[in-house]
Amino acid sequence: MGLERFKPDSTIFADEAVLRDGYRPDQLIERDNELKQYQSALKPVINGAPPKNLFLYGQTGVGKTLSSRMIIERLDEDQQNLDDVDVHFAELNCKSLNSSYQVAANLINEFREPEEQIKPTGYPSGMIYTMLFEELEKLDATHCLVVLDEIDAIGNDDDILYKLPRANDNGNVRETSVGVIGISNDFTFRDNLSARVKDSLCDEEIHFPPYDANELGNILKQRASEAFHDTTASQLDNGAFELSSDILEDDVIPLCAAFAAQDSGSARQALKLLYKAGDMARDEESDCITEEHVRRADEAVERDKVREELGRLPTQSKLTLYGLLLLEQESALPAKRNRIYERYVLAAKRIDADVRTDRTIHNRLSQLTLKGFLDVREQNKGPKGGSYYEYEFSIRADIVRDVLQGDSRLQELFDGIDGDMTLDKF
Repeated sequence: MGLERFKPDSTIFADEAVLRDGYRPDQLIERDNELKQYQSALKPVINGAPPKNLFLYGQTGVGKTLSSRMIIERLDEDQQNLDDVDVHFAELNCKSLNSSYQVAANLINEFREPEEQIKPTGYPSGMIYTMLFEELEKLDATHCLVVLDEIDAIGNDDDILYKLPRANDNGNVRETSVGVIGISNDFTFRDNLSARVKDSLCDEEIHFPPYDANELGNILKQRASEAFHDTTASQLDNGAFELSSDILEDDVIPLCAAFAAQDSGSARQALKLLYKAGDMARDEESDCITEEHVRRADEAVERDKVREELGRLPTQSKLTLYGLLLLEQESALPAKRNRIYERYVLAAKRIDADVRTDRTIHNRLSQLTLKGFLDVREQNKGPKGGSYYEYEFSIRADIVRDVLQGDSRLQELFDGIDGDMTLDKF
């Protein structure tokens, strides 16, 4: 048949970028309370006082990162009118970092020119922190706000979250007031911080709850008015949006909002769903987006979501899943925790990762079960045999394998194995 010619499409989308991850709206709706809290927490900076240390938490897609960017941009703009306040901002996404050392090393490079940057390994831990404090001390600024997004990636190694918030109190940095804004997608990460870190970091906490269906509907209506042809949205006195569209059937926005609200409360998921539905309508050369498009899009987005969520897991959780992959290869699932732990230890040692305790891996298994990646069943062998739990995948093992194999840190576990992951390969 040959290739069709590429040609512009104008049937469905006016500006499809509005529905994609990289889009930055001018206004963040349905987060007025959180933005107010956030702005209030940073007022000491504008007053020339030491900054508060903040901790933002909530699951993916609920506005934490976007709120931070908007607040920081506003603060950066407003400080230009003040003579005695000069705020420097350092932002770092910690997704691919799994230790406080790596965070500190990457922060040093955030402050340095490209030709002066350091390698992220090979220095004693004490030297890395000394270098970081020296960079902070050299800043020609009254304040430095360090934003650490997805800080939960470092797991239990939370030393950076103690040293940075206390850099001024401990005399490590004298000329610049240092404040830390930690952002986490993991509700349990905050609870697992050491007591000294909680005392240092959490001057103020802001919880971003999941969006409900009405809130998601308003977000979708606002974006839809820019994304699709012949679609307009007007904001009512009560803050809600009213939509008029020749492209979207009446049930499309409510159904997208309902699916996302029931699953995660994530605006990102709702927008992906609406975009995918529009994409399907375009491919079919349909004049409008229907409920059927949304239902088929939901199935496709769900598969993508599983991959994305797997990819966002910290290394220790991925190593735990790798242990289950080994057992699955041996046709030994479902398996008890001690068998999973044995294989986890082998994998962790092979890539020189820290080997966590059996209890820690038990907690990882529980978290993976709550996320829907694993099924757990209780086995009861009576008075003599006792009871125990067995775990197996609740999602396709080949999806898990594909995601883990794409992680550069775990690549060595797959190199040269050619699909055979039995224990004698270790």
